[in-house]
Parts: sequence; structure tokens; C-alpha cells
Amino acid sequence: MVDYRNLGRSGLKVPPLALGTMMFGGQTDEATAHRIVAKARAQGFTFIDTADVYHRGASERVVGSAIRGDRDAWVLATKFANPMGEGPNSRGISRKWIVEAVENSLRRLGTDYIDIAYIHRAPFDAPLDEAVRAIADLIRAGKLRYFGVSNFTGWRIAEIVHLADAHGIDRPVASQPLYNIVDCKAEVEQLPAAGHYGIGVVSYSPLARGVLTGKYVPGAAPAPDSRAGRADRRILETEWRPESLAIAQEIQRHAAARGISAADFALAWVLNNRLVTAAIAGPRTEEQWDAYVRALDYRFTAEDEALVDRLVSTGNASTPGYNDPGHPVEGRVPRIPAGGPVPD
Repeated sequence: MVDYRNLGRSGLKVPPLALGTMMFGGQTDEATAHRIVAKARAQGFTFIDTADVYHRGASERVVGSAIRGDRDAWVLATKFANPMGEGPNSRGISRKWIVEAVENSLRRLGTDYIDIAYIHRAPFDAPLDEAVRAIADLIRAGKLRYFGVSNFTGWRIAEIVHLADAHGIDRPVASQPLYNIVDCKAEVEQLPAAGHYGIGVVSYSPLARGVLTGKYVPGAAPAPDSRAGRADRRILETEWRPESLAIAQEIQRHAAARGISAADFALAWVLNNRLVTAAIAGPRTEEQWDAYVRALDYRFTAEDEALVDRLVSTGNASTPGYNDPGHPVEGRVPRIPAGGPVPD
């Protein structure tokens, strides 16, 4: 039996796993993607997550074809804001781009409505008010049912909640932070802010882009068919850290003693946080999807929680001082630009 739960304070019911489709249309061919989707549907996991930027729209097209036969059974989420072209207005959160991006997603998905449209990343150079007004119009037009935010800091979550209230639409239904054992920084502001404002949390990368499976051995070259072996940019600038690789090995030993995999343990840890509604599971193969589902059978213990607390301090990443270059810290704005003159 799937443990459906309300997404935030909304009446929308979702399972604890969202089927992530970043690999669809790329490393996962269409036939395999269709089999994964059909299996998830039969198991009751009817929450599916994609984005316009995944393989330049190919993921949305594959998802749309896979769910077309029973579209209304699915909670369908996609995202916008990342660059989809060379021009300055084919990205971001302007009214022009939001409307265009949603129309493009609807066409690729082959549907007339999207259940949840996420702002994929926090804007640093544009006001949120324009975005909320555009989203409000799309909701009233019936093209969106809900909206959400992804990679938003706590203060931006608060700001968009107040703007939604001011424009007379429901608050964002979901926040999508990165959250895993070796990067717990969402615990500082993102998760508490979502909880305070009644927003569901649908976290991503529970396996730290594969690092927490334990398949990467410190000091050894990664397998050529792995993300690190393919020199995937995001894993190399984020989770490919010596501290994370070492922690993954310790977790693997701990999990093996309990008869489960390191991946089972890592996903179970994420879902053991009451502030998390669901985690995004992004399989490349059917076997990987089966493993994600199997992890739901494990019941976390106090000893398990204590182990993670010893390995990584609450609210921190495994590497002291680590910051994700894809989401830079905003609180330091030098009066003298980098490389400028040094005052006497």
C-alpha cells in the first residue's frame, strides 16, 4: 500500500516517491522510460517530475507520450527558468518567458494542463512579483493547477508566499531543495520555511547523484559508464568530493550489516525527516527504479540517525565550507570589484 500524503496544506495527495525523469530522452531510451512509467503507475506511484531543460525538451516529450493514456491519474510536474535558447528572453521569470515556457511545455507534454509548474531556480536579477502575476493568470486560465519553487532560499520562499497572498492565489504547493546525507544545508532555512508556510517539500538528489550508492571508491577511477566517469559537469562540481566518497563507504558498511544497500539507507534517511513530503527518484534503468521502491520498506532507527549525525553535522555539507557554484551565496557584495584597486 502506497502511503499517500497531502502536499503541504493543499488537498493534493502524492506518494513518498516522485518519478524523476532527468534521464528520459537521454541516457534512458523511450522504450525503457515507458516501461518504468508503466511499472510506477501499476505500483501507485503517480507523481512524475520533469523539466523543460532536461535534454532540451526531450524528457517532456517522452513523459507526455508515456502518460497520455491515463493523464488524469498523474500528478505531473515540470519546471521553467533555465536557458532554453540563446536569446536573453528565452530563460528567466519574465511574463514573456513564463507564458511561452508553459505553452511550450504543454505542447511537448501533449496535455492541456500542468499540475505543478516550478520556478526551477531562484532569480538573482528579476523581481518575483512579475512572475507571481504571470503564474496567477496561467492558473486562472486553467493551464496550471498549482505552482512551486525549486532551489529557493528561506527568505525567497517567504517572499513568494506573501506575493501569492497579495495576488489572491494559493501559495506555492511545493518547494524542491537539494537534500541528502552529504549535503544537509536545506535544514537551515529551506525546510523550516516550507514547514512554517504550509508548503510541501519534494527534495531531489537523495543519492547525491549516485555518490551515496557507495559505487565510487576513494582514490580509484570511476567506471566509464557512471556520471563521474562521463565527466558530468554537475557531479564533478558538487558531490564529487573526497569527504562524500569516504562517508558513502562508511554508510555502505553500516547498511550491509542491516541487510540493505547504501542507496536504501540514503533514501530512507531523507524520508525519515517529517518536513519532507516526497523525494524525487531519478532512475536510469528499471532496476534502479525497483531499488528506489524497495528502499521504502526499511524502517529507520535511532542508531541509524545517530550514525548520520556523527558523519555530517546537522545543516552542513560533508566538506567544511562547501558551496554549490550553481547556486552561489548572495550575501557578499564587495564594494571593490574582484581585481580592483586595494585601498591604502
